[in-house]
Amino acid sequence: MTSVPAGAGSGIGFHEVELGPGVLAGFTDRHGGAGTAPYDTLNLGARVGDDPGTVARNRGLVADRVGARVAFVQPVHGADVLVVRSGDQPVPDAGFDVLVSTTPDVAVAAIAADCVPVLLADPVARVVAAAHVGRRGLVAGAVDAALDALVALGADAGRLAAAVGPAIAGVSYEVPAELRDEVAATVPESRSTTSWGTPGLDLPAGVEARLRARGVRVRRSARDTFTDPDLFSYRRDGATGRLAGVVRLLPPGADG
Repeated sequence: MTSVPAGAGSGIGFHEVELGPGVLAGFTDRHGGAGTAPYDTLNLGARVGDDPGTVARNRGLVADRVGARVAFVQPVHGADVLVVRSGDQPVPDAGFDVLVSTTPDVAVAAIAADCVPVLLADPVARVVAAAHVGRRGLVAGAVDAALDALVALGADAGRLAAAVGPAIAGVSYEVPAELRDEVAATVPESRSTTSWGTPGLDLPAGVEARLRARGVRVRRSARDTFTDPDLFSYRRDGATGRLAGVVRLLPPGADG
């Protein structure tokens, strides 16, 4: 990952990831926006108690950074997919955890504050996706739903590249043993133990395992939202903002 420092582009914390030619992708942090505590400063979540005008300004900064309208939705911890095919297509503010774009006019974003934001792209088929994958979404099949939607639009699993963004690490995410066993029964790679020796879940490892099982090339962030003060963490802070993974198809001929 490469970091875009404050003052570059729109001046927000935006860490680019390489997903292939003709694709712009990256993950935000909490720097460069307009918010005040506990949402300081680049909160992109519209339903977390922050001022709606501030959130709209922050989302505008992200749109400026990627050079296109950005479609955000409020996660519902499921596996439903919405495909955005044109710049003027209305996008509801809730109901989907996976957004797919087939147009350079609309970037798609997955917001999170411990759950896993996942970005996917097939530069040849010219299709990208952003998925929010939490514990329930992982079990419900959100990763496979995203991949199935991309394949249905012409993507090839062997060409697909994925970036698994910052999320709470397995060493930080404590859960009851029964819950760990329930999730691990579906995704064994998600089983973990916290750094203090209690049952845990490693959602990023589970997401990566599902992607690799389908033949997707994966780059995974090592950043732990729970321990990194530059990232939002609901588990750590309670009332807080949301970061985003954002991916856009660039117009033909534009540099990636």
